[in-house]
Amino acid sequence: MNNQHPVYTLINECHDCYRCVRECPVKAIKIENNHASVIPEKCISCGTCVKVCPTNAKCVRSDLEKVKNLLISGKDVYVSLAPSWRSVFENSAQKMIAILKKLGFKEVSETAIGAQEVSIKAAKLLNETESGLWISSACPVIVEYIRLYQPEFTKNITPIGSPAKTHAKMLKNLYGKDIAVVFIGPCIGKKNEADENDNLIDASLTFEELKIWIADKIGDISQIKKESYYEFVPYSAHEGTLYPINGGMNQTIQKVGVKPNVQLMEICGIPAFEKALENLDAEKLSAPIFVEALACESGCITGPCIASNNPSISSISDIMQKVKVRDEIPTEPQLVVECDYSPKEVATSKYSLEEITQTLKKIGKHTEEDELNCGGCGYNTCRELAAALLDGVAEPSMCVSYMRKIAMRKAAAMLRCMPAAIVMVDNNMNIIEANDSFMKMFTGDMYEIFKSRPDGMTGAAIDRIVEFSDIFRTILKTGKDLHKEHYNVKDRLFDINAFTIEPNEIVGAIITDVTQTETTREKISEKAKEVISKNISIVQEIACLLGEHMVETETLLNSIANDYDDKSSEDKK
Repeated sequence: MNNQHPVYTLINECHDCYRCVRECPVKAIKIENNHASVIPEKCISCGTCVKVCPTNAKCVRSDLEKVKNLLISGKDVYVSLAPSWRSVFENSAQKMIAILKKLGFKEVSETAIGAQEVSIKAAKLLNETESGLWISSACPVIVEYIRLYQPEFTKNITPIGSPAKTHAKMLKNLYGKDIAVVFIGPCIGKKNEADENDNLIDASLTFEELKIWIADKIGDISQIKKESYYEFVPYSAHEGTLYPINGGMNQTIQKVGVKPNVQLMEICGIPAFEKALENLDAEKLSAPIFVEALACESGCITGPCIASNNPSISSISDIMQKVKVRDEIPTEPQLVVECDYSPKEVATSKYSLEEITQTLKKIGKHTEEDELNCGGCGYNTCRELAAALLDGVAEPSMCVSYMRKIAMRKAAAMLRCMPAAIVMVDNNMNIIEANDSFMKMFTGDMYEIFKSRPDGMTGAAIDRIVEFSDIFRTILKTGKDLHKEHYNVKDRLFDINAFTIEPNEIVGAIITDVTQTETTREKISEKAKEVISKNISIVQEIACLLGEHMVETETLLNSIANDYDDKSSEDKK
């Protein structure tokens, strides 16, 4: 048994878009650290998340190496080829077989011959039923959905193995218990069937995996010539090839023959199937009803790994044209796989109204009016998101409206606390946002009125508030940012940094009143000049005084010197 679930996430490629949560019919997705991962025990392997992921972060497990190892082991490996192959590969049956043999397979057989046996058994079961509900077991995704999410209807699944299982058992009965059987088709759910340790299907490949393998090992398949003696073993399928289209199984049952009172219905898609079972009491049905239920819209031809962009109408037409109807269909099957489907219900937690209410408050939902139920998080209602939060499979950041409120509060707090005036203006020259500093700076006596308004200055005409509205017009027109330094308005000086937020749509400006700063600077300059002037005067005075003092000193010293010289001369005499 393969331990890795068939669907997984490339974490680095996941970009918190929540699309997989939104589209997953059973919400088997866990959001952790803004990345989405599949919850294996809840997943039904429908592949919806794989199909809708915009970044291809959701991937399907590759079993190519497992199949290659089967071939290397020396076993005879047989292919069970799903009938939808005709909508993917534009090859004849002989060439398709030749390609698969080139890859190393012993023989190729059609899954549709197993489908024929299943239809015969289903028709017999319906003919023996007087009333009640039967649901086809052909689609492994539907079977898994019922077992997990509609366990009360498990008893209504036909107790027959799927066509793939039936076919694998036929091949092993015919060619030996030791052969390996590899199913190839468009279905991810078949990987779960192969993982079951029942020795029927050894591995399952998707058409996408097959295409990758063909491109890697063969390359140009046009070089492979079809061999006229290559045929499907043990024989070609007939009405079973209708199985991949919506209503195809019912057509085969009709060909087998059922009582007139048997009602055959077909339902495609998990949401439609869920709706069909809603409030249904199968015990009260008065006639035998058989529901051909398929998880994929239009049937298997639109499977998650179909690997084809062909229109579904064209694919349906191709399948219907190539079906070979038998002249006589047996009323007893050669063999089938008996299956007893048991419930394996997903454990769900029940939360009280108080728990839900408290959790809602954590994402800003304080009243019923706050519960927008917008679906942006991926859940249908805010209360479903609250339950997911309590389950630990969701994060508060998934709520778009909550995160928007937080972002707005942060932005508003930053705008409010900034000392500079900030304003944003739209292309109609109306104010979108203005902080308190802007209102104080430019509204004068109207400040209290604007402050009391819930929306502040939102919607006010900028040209009625400031005298430099032409700056905003210029930026809206040119898209170029402007910086006005010491912009003079009514004896006040402003530094204005105006810039584009959305080209030709929104502009913003940060405005600083530098009047006081410049006035203070001028006063300081004047004082400095005054001090410098006084200092120069004092220096000059000091210089003058020093000059006079030097003259007096020099005169005194000369006098002393002269007196000394005269006295010396007298002493010598």
